[in-house]
Amino acid sequence: MAIDTRGETAGKPSGEKKSRTTPALFYRQVVNELRKVIWPTRKDLVTYTTVVLVFVLIMVAVVYGLDSALGWAVLKVFGGS
Repeated sequence: MAIDTRGETAGKPSGEKKSRTTPALFYRQVVNELRKVIWPTRKDLVTYTTVVLVFVLIMVAVVYGLDSALGWAVLKVFGGS
């Protein structure tokens, strides 16, 4: 069975004008969704951060290498100083 979290607009025919969600209802829905989140542990967070930093450093090295190689090739082809 699905849980409807759309507030007062749930179940209304599409032809009728939909009312806006109140700020209080929106806040309650946000808090309810945040309770469902599985937050990472400190160990997980350190692992994820390390993986991201290593990946970024590798990509920086790849881009730097390609930029240097292509720059060198352009200077050779067009005879720069």
